[in-house]
Amino acid sequence: MSEALAPIAVFIGTTPNIGTTTAAFAAAYRIAEASGKPIGYLCLNLKSAKIHRYIGVDEPLVTLDKLRPELRSLTLTPDKLRRAAYPVPGQSNLQVLFGNLMRDQAEYFTPEEAEHLLTIAEQAFSLIVLDVGAYWDNAATICSLRRAGSRILVTTPALSHFQEDGKRWIGQVSPLFGVAPRQYETVLINSPWRNGGYQMKHICKELGTSALGQIQLSEPVFSQLDNGTYAQWLKEDEEGKQTMREPAHAIMKRHGIRGMSSSRSVQPWYRKLLAHRSGTSS
Repeated sequence: MSEALAPIAVFIGTTPNIGTTTAAFAAAYRIAEASGKPIGYLCLNLKSAKIHRYIGVDEPLVTLDKLRPELRSLTLTPDKLRRAAYPVPGQSNLQVLFGNLMRDQAEYFTPEEAEHLLTIAEQAFSLIVLDVGAYWDNAATICSLRRAGSRILVTTPALSHFQEDGKRWIGQVSPLFGVAPRQYETVLINSPWRNGGYQMKHICKELGTSALGQIQLSEPVFSQLDNGTYAQWLKEDEEGKQTMREPAHAIMKRHGIRGMSSSRSVQPWYRKLLAHRSGTSS
């Protein structure tokens, strides 16, 4: 792995329970699939962690709260973090650090602990996807947003989500921590129960962000989440295979993460030399 620190992409929702984790994990899955590189998915949603349920690990052995001793003492290492992360079956280069299950302890997660975790993650993986949910009253969210190279704002066409929650969080609170609305890109979550509504261009204009992509939720998606088979659906289902594909490729391109197909097309140096010699001898 390169000695360069891995880039960070953070997903934050305007509103709780709209599908932020669904979008973030799908993006991480697509990046791992396309790149073949070790990708870290860190659940830093301190108050509503659910990714373990979505991928069928009802009782995870290691979660973020289990790493608190190493984080407090600043002794976490890249190897320890990789061992703590769960390799996703069928996409083992995607490793998931399950989130905090001690929700009453969320406010005690300090900035020093958050920064230490991010520093170690940058050394452990080729790219890190952070899911911070929609809660701003904790160190994990603030530190992640300040540090990330890509900031993805997840919202819906509902006016109360993108205008009320979005503008008040992204327009009023985020700049207090040095992150302006223009530094966010928007992923729009479309619900199966809502037709029409506001379009992406109107939402981005209202928020002052740029567009990254959309994700369509459907009854099959909710079924996969409830059954803990979301990762399999992303891998095997035709609809699942397309989920978050374009946003993932845009994130890869921004951070210089090459896809496996492009890396395979590069010829070894000696082939070019042999071709040149063959041409001069004829």
